[in-house]
Amino acid sequence: MQGLNEIEDKIRKTFEAKNAARDAALAASRELIRYCSLAIRATHRAEHAEAAQLLARTREIAAQMKSAVTAYPDLYFTGYVQDGLKEMAEAHLVHALVTHAPIPDPDALGVDYAAYLNGLGEAAGELRRFALDIMRHGNSERCEKVLDAMEDIYALLVTMDFPDALTGGLRRTTDMVRGVLERTRGDLTVAARQEKMELTLREFEGRISAR
Repeated sequence: MQGLNEIEDKIRKTFEAKNAARDAALAASRELIRYCSLAIRATHRAEHAEAAQLLARTREIAAQMKSAVTAYPDLYFTGYVQDGLKEMAEAHLVHALVTHAPIPDPDALGVDYAAYLNGLGEAAGELRRFALDIMRHGNSERCEKVLDAMEDIYALLVTMDFPDALTGGLRRTTDMVRGVLERTRGDLTVAARQEKMELTLREFEGRISAR
């Protein structure tokens, strides 16, 4: 059929180029998520210089991933690209919250708002882990500040009452944050009571010994 071979060739080349872009973005997304995980782990270990280097690498990988799909908006909004960006936002947010650095802006990170907000919610989950580590060292005052940060995150997320199609399923993330916040508040209350009880007991034993 006249002209069909040319049409086939054009379509095939387009699909081949798009498939190559997809493969490149998928590989970059996997690498990005791995570096984000390493950065969060370094942050929890207080290896902040290492975390900063890893975060810089995540920005480089994210730029490569986005560049690979620039010509294909439908690929840009696929799960693996947006998940990678969400993980990058989470890693940067966790590091900022733990080190008391300014909260990174989504535009500066190059992350879409939906991915950023979901990353912010995931960061609250990491703050619970950080708070539990602090509790084990008896630093209840620092725990209160972490809890305040978690409450601020929840207060922001709960106001984003828009359809999931716009927010990337943010309602589910917000529900997760509420549960994490409630459990952390309960754990902190128990830890504070135990700390107070231990202090009272030590004071009582001190008075007994002084007699």
